[in-house]
Amino acid sequence: MVDLGKMLILLGALIVLAGVVLSVLGRMPWLGRLPGDVVIRRENFVFVFPLTTCIVVSAVLSLVIYLFRR
Repeated sequence: MVDLGKMLILLGALIVLAGVVLSVLGRMPWLGRLPGDVVIRRENFVFVFPLTTCIVVSAVLSLVIYLFRR
């Protein structure tokens, strides 16, 4: 039961951290509008594919995970 309690606390902390990150990311107007992000606008259609943003976020997360595992 002690292990279950620790896992629930960790899961709760991760959810809170995800909420904080999402709140902060909403305040960054440049995120999703980097050079290399694909935006196609037509009359009744908008297609957005944030390619460069995905690569940058992936690189940052990989670096953070690497540093925590060390």
